[in-house]
Amino acid sequence: MVVLRARRRLAGVFCFGLGVFAAACGLGPAARPALAQNATAAAQSPEFAKLADQLAANRAAETETSQATEQQALEMLDRAVLPSLNVSAADQAALNQRLSKFVTREPPLGEGFRVFALGGTPASFALLADFGGSGPSAVRIYAGAPGKLSLAARLDRYAQPDFLDDYIELVPIPGPAAVFVTVAGRTDDFKTGVFTAWHFDGHRVEQVWTSDIVSQSNYEVTPTGFQLDYCADDNPDDPRACHDIRRERFAWMDGAWKQSESTTLAPVGGGH
Repeated sequence: MVVLRARRRLAGVFCFGLGVFAAACGLGPAARPALAQNATAAAQSPEFAKLADQLAANRAAETETSQATEQQALEMLDRAVLPSLNVSAADQAALNQRLSKFVTREPPLGEGFRVFALGGTPASFALLADFGGSGPSAVRIYAGAPGKLSLAARLDRYAQPDFLDDYIELVPIPGPAAVFVTVAGRTDDFKTGVFTAWHFDGHRVEQVWTSDIVSQSNYEVTPTGFQLDYCADDNPDDPRACHDIRRERFAWMDGAWKQSESTTLAPVGGGH
């Protein structure tokens, strides 16, 4: 399976071009999980540990994981997160501390579970679930009226078949809209990765931009948006050198993701 082979390669260096990411995904009420089971009980559940180990082992062995296995683990996380968000004063730091108990490996080796507040009103939140460097990753988005948040949208390879889910980071973009960037890869020595911006409108999540596969990448959130530095012209004789370091800045403006700046920085190493 071509997509499966692509994900295997993403665990190290990105080796070939990407297909187009799916544009949008939303869930109806029937797909929303029931509230149950607190975070401590779920984190100590042997069932969750078994599912997490199975997901990582299947991915490491290049065996296709069933959707049911991944969704079962993610729904356990949903049931742990939502009660903590549906209170009058949600303590996000305390919730993330409890979510750290879900980690099944020591050292974690890329495994982690964390909730991020997104921009916009009413409040919405994103759960980033990384099942280890060799396991899948997914994003769950919770939204709704205060005290009645539920699963509203999701990013995973079953909702978006071309979603790069080997290992991702999530970067919320502050502002009046629920916009965030996912960063896939960057686990190799050259920080090779793909950056994708998403917009959540309260019901659906939509891809609004994606980068090429870029190496020697660095990124940061700025007061006005998102900044990405990367090598636009590498040196074939010295992979650590770069002829052309590019800096690009992006922002959510007038209801759209727009590039606000593109500049060239000084060459690195053996560049000229």
